[in-house]
Amino acid sequence: MNLRVLGALLRKEVNMMKRNPLIPRIILGLPFVVLLVIPLVASFDVKDVGVTVVDNDRSQLSRRIIADMDATAELHVASVSSSFAESMEMIEEGEADVVLSIPPHFSRDLSELDVEANGVNAIKGTLGMQYVVASISNTLTRWRVENGLMIPDNVTSVVDRYNPTLSYRNYMIPALMVFLIIMICGFLPALNLVSEKESGTIEAMNVTPVSRITFVLSKLIPFWIVGLVVVTIGILVGRVVYGLVPLGSPGAIYLAAVLLSLVMSGLGVAIANKSATMLQSIFVLFAVIMIFQLMGGLFTPVGSMPQWAQYVTYAIPPRYFNEIMRAVYLKGATISELRMQYLCLTFFAFVALATAALTYRKRA
Repeated sequence: MNLRVLGALLRKEVNMMKRNPLIPRIILGLPFVVLLVIPLVASFDVKDVGVTVVDNDRSQLSRRIIADMDATAELHVASVSSSFAESMEMIEEGEADVVLSIPPHFSRDLSELDVEANGVNAIKGTLGMQYVVASISNTLTRWRVENGLMIPDNVTSVVDRYNPTLSYRNYMIPALMVFLIIMICGFLPALNLVSEKESGTIEAMNVTPVSRITFVLSKLIPFWIVGLVVVTIGILVGRVVYGLVPLGSPGAIYLAAVLLSLVMSGLGVAIANKSATMLQSIFVLFAVIMIFQLMGGLFTPVGSMPQWAQYVTYAIPPRYFNEIMRAVYLKGATISELRMQYLCLTFFAFVALATAALTYRKRA
């Protein structure tokens, strides 16, 4: 490989990127848009759960339970009635999510309470029911202490490790960087190469003695650097806007970003080599990217997928990048602790780059 030729080709690629006004805007603008908008709108955090209470006790304790729930940040009491049918009407009309039934004489015998949730929105119903139960448990514990009653021995202490606030943003932001690298380092090299095919400028390269490795590297190296720029922007936005700082080494993040950039850029060039038009490459890339996002653990945890799908995810490179990012950000994991994920990304990078080089065919 001639380094002088490679340097000349790299300068040519950089100049082409500068002349295209869209590419610099995508590189600098997309990370800000994704990291500023998606964590705010694509959140599984459950807030403002409406609770309708059927108070058949009407005692000081039942009123305190209702007041404590209404004072909770995640809950609000939508209504208090003595009829279960009225509460169910509010559930059916979508004005409440959980029904709490307090039986008669509850303050005297502390009998069991009945909590029912609206299962149409399964996430909000399930978490809302848990919030209600936790609020009632706290109220009853304080009530027993104030009245000198025995506190049950089986009171559970709950500690949330690594993400004490249980904020979905802290889980989401590190993984969004995989989306950025997929889009920028996967799409842009492919579209760049196919556009040269359509315009006919690549034919001038085909008649030169430039080797296929030199040509492929000239197409990929600029986007490897772009991948590092994107990750840097993501780290800064996460820190400045959301106060999310990685507990682990930034070097571990950048190493994972480089490896995934190699994977996606190699895959993009390989698809472009086999595509005759830009539209064809876009459709193929879109299908691949959809699979990567849905099965890479970006929105849905891999452990929540069916068993057969979990086996499939071992062949999805973004899965390993998501695991690395979340472990480094939230747990402070090191490269040695995540060596299997790094080795898998290295293997996929080698396969993608080899495929990109082998699928490039010079035509006379």
